[in-house]
Amino acid sequence: MKPFRIVLSLILALLFISADIALQTVEAQTQTGKVVGVSDGDTVTILVDKTQVRVRLYGIDAPEGGQDFGRRAKEFASQMVFGKIVTMEVMDIDRYGMTVANILVDGKSLNEELVKAGYAWVYPQYCKIPVCKEWYQYEAEARVQKIGLWSHPNPIPPWDFRRGKHRVSTGIYHGNTRSMVFHQSTCEHFNCKNCTEVFQRREDALKAGYRPCGGCRP
Repeated sequence: MKPFRIVLSLILALLFISADIALQTVEAQTQTGKVVGVSDGDTVTILVDKTQVRVRLYGIDAPEGGQDFGRRAKEFASQMVFGKIVTMEVMDIDRYGMTVANILVDGKSLNEELVKAGYAWVYPQYCKIPVCKEWYQYEAEARVQKIGLWSHPNPIPPWDFRRGKHRVSTGIYHGNTRSMVFHQSTCEHFNCKNCTEVFQRREDALKAGYRPCGGCRP
């Protein structure tokens, strides 16, 4: 029986060691730091123990800088986390060495709030944890309410945009609610700060009291 007891003791010892290592790994996945940079809607830089860590938001994909609502997604993220102390729930390190995480601030998830506000898609290829089901629901609600990027009838997902599968959204016009000027999608002012009114036809913009931009001449 002694050999059996020895083997059993060794197995139990290994199990305890493995559990301890696993616990340490889980604890190491949560880090706290200050957001010192926001590159775009889903990429931020966090200062952790005097080291800047570039972080990609887990499970979502925000519009690229050259896409409709790319700037607004960045502004939304900046308003929510820039200069604040946040908690990173590290999910992965991607192939480029970038940390992939869920960012928590003031009890809210930046990832989730971007989806709720209509400034990001849930990334189906990478969002695999249980909370993703809730995020899909928030995305569907934003789509129904036509808020953020869903105010466009056919927004292009960033993963398609990066592959070059994008097209000019002809027939879509943005109206500046302050200047009452409307712009076509190729205009540099198309996504200006106050360009929140969306028209499907030029005639609709004119009927609403907007005048054409003198630069892009829609």
